[in-house]
Amino acid sequence: MGTLRRLRGPNNEGVLVAVILVLVVVMSLASDAFFTPNTFFGLVRSSLVPLVFALGVLMVLISGGIDVSFPAIAIFAAYTTVSWSGQASFDPTLVGAFVVAIVIGAALGFVNGAVIARFRLPTLIVTLGTQGIIRGILLAYIGSAYIASSKMPPSVAQAGDAYLLDIPGAGYLHGMMVPVVVVTVLVWWMLKYTTFGRSIYAIGGDIEAARRVGIKVVRTQIMLYSLVGGLAAFGGMISVILGKNANPQTLVGTELDIIAAVVLGGASIFGGRGSVLGTVLGVILVQLINNNLVLIGIPSTWQRAAVGILLIVGVGVQALVALRSRPQPVLLDEEVSRA
Repeated sequence: MGTLRRLRGPNNEGVLVAVILVLVVVMSLASDAFFTPNTFFGLVRSSLVPLVFALGVLMVLISGGIDVSFPAIAIFAAYTTVSWSGQASFDPTLVGAFVVAIVIGAALGFVNGAVIARFRLPTLIVTLGTQGIIRGILLAYIGSAYIASSKMPPSVAQAGDAYLLDIPGAGYLHGMMVPVVVVTVLVWWMLKYTTFGRSIYAIGGDIEAARRVGIKVVRTQIMLYSLVGGLAAFGGMISVILGKNANPQTLVGTELDIIAAVVLGGASIFGGRGSVLGTVLGVILVQLINNNLVLIGIPSTWQRAAVGILLIVGVGVQALVALRSRPQPVLLDEEVSRA
C-alpha cells in the first residue's frame, strides 16, 4: 500500500500518468496516424500557451480563489503591445515587447488583487467583472482589427519562424518552448522553496489561520494576482507569436479547458493543494483530447463536452475525498446508548 501511495503521488500525479498512457495506447490502436513525430510536435506546440495560463490558474486555486479573467488580460496586453508598436512604427525588440506586455498584464492583475484583497469579494465575481471590462476597453478604445504578421513589429514577426527543431514532413518544435519551460521551472521553485509560495498555500488552506501566524494576506493576494496577470500577458505574447497574428477575439472561451486541466492535475478547488507537475500532466491530457479525439472516430464537436465531463469528474473526486477526510463527530456514551 505504501508503494501504491508513492506511485500515486501527493496530488494523484501517478493516476494522471496512467490515464494519459492508456489514452495514448487507445489512440495508437485506433489510428496509425497518432503515434508519429508530427502528433508529438503538435501536442507540444498546442500545450505551450495553455501551460502558461494553467500555471497562473494553479496559483490562484492554491490560494483558495478562481480567476476567469486571464484570457482577457492576455489578449489585451499582447494586442495592445503589438498595436501600439505598429502604429508608432517602433520595434521594441522581442524582449522589449514581452516586458511591455507583462507590465500591462501585471497592472491589470494588480486591479484584480486590490479589489479582491481590500474588499474581500468573491474572486469569481470580481474576475468575471474585470474580464468584461477589459474586453470592452480593448474593443472600444484599443482596436478590434485583425493584425497580420506583416504589420507587427519585425522582431515579433520573425520570432514566429524561430524553430528549435524542424523536420521536413514531420513537424517542428518552436523556439517559444524554451521560455515556457524556464517559466514553468521558476513557478515550481517559487511555490516549493520561497516564503511567498508557502504563503499562497497557507492562505488557501485557512486564510484566518494565515493571518494569525503573521502572513500579510492583503499584500500576498495583491502580489499573487499581479504575478498571474503578468503570466497571462506572457502567454498572450506567445499566442501572438505562434499564431503569427494578433486578433482581439482569440483566447476567448479558453477558461474551461485551462481550469479543467489544473483541477485534473490535482489542484483543489477548495484551496491549499496543487502542484506544477500535476498541472503539466493535466494540460497534456486536455490537449490530447482536444487534438486527437477525431482520430478515434469521435466528432470534434464533442471536444468541449469531453473536457466538461472531465472537469465534473475531477471536482467530484475532490469533493468525495474531502468528505471522507472530514473528521467524524465523537458520540458520548449516553448518545450511543440512546441510539
